[in-house]
Amino acid sequence: MTARPYVLLSCAMSIDGYIDDASTERLLLSNAEDLDRIDEVRAGCDAILVGAGTVRRDDPRLLVRSDRRRAERAARGLPPSPVKVTVTASGDLDPTARFFTMGEATKLVYCPSGALEKTRERLGAVAAVVDVGEPVGPAAVLADLAARGVRRLMVEGGGIVHAQFLSAGLADELHLVVAPFFVGDGRAPRFVGDGRFPWHPGRRARVLEVRQIDDVVLTRYALSDRCPGP
Repeated sequence: MTARPYVLLSCAMSIDGYIDDASTERLLLSNAEDLDRIDEVRAGCDAILVGAGTVRRDDPRLLVRSDRRRAERAARGLPPSPVKVTVTASGDLDPTARFFTMGEATKLVYCPSGALEKTRERLGAVAAVVDVGEPVGPAAVLADLAARGVRRLMVEGGGIVHAQFLSAGLADELHLVVAPFFVGDGRAPRFVGDGRFPWHPGRRARVLEVRQIDDVVLTRYALSDRCPGP
């Protein structure tokens, strides 16, 4: 049986744990130096996954931005940017979103059986649509990615997707960046909501690194025995 991909979760949040505010504008939590670090992490992965809500709300490109890193990937026989992956329960995604239209890498959309026909009708021309049963869960997504040769997966959110991987015990490493301000609005999304997680007062995650990056702080956590040391 093919081993599941190594799963690295990446998230930036406010001091009070919010990953966005309640406005229609995207809240910038990181800074230029940290965004370059994220670009380096992306360049070292085979695929990047975000939830459908993130595709709709943030319209991300999910590309490696550095010309040098893109060239280094190409020199290794890889596409300039990793495979782009999203998960949807409804198939309600815009085929003109930057997730689909930007970059040469493969785009994968995972959906439940009940939404397969609708999702393929909307997105089949711009992405490979994959039926992973009912309901869509991270284990099924990881199994399919492994079969496609993905060995290292970066999960960039949002909160629901992060919670699914964490509560299922299918995360190996977490990069958590804290921005130096508060959001203070209960309508805004948090890093994760309520749930039963494998890490608790009786089983603490291992801290790999704490680093100040200009005005934000990065903490790297090991969440499984697959995670190497610092």
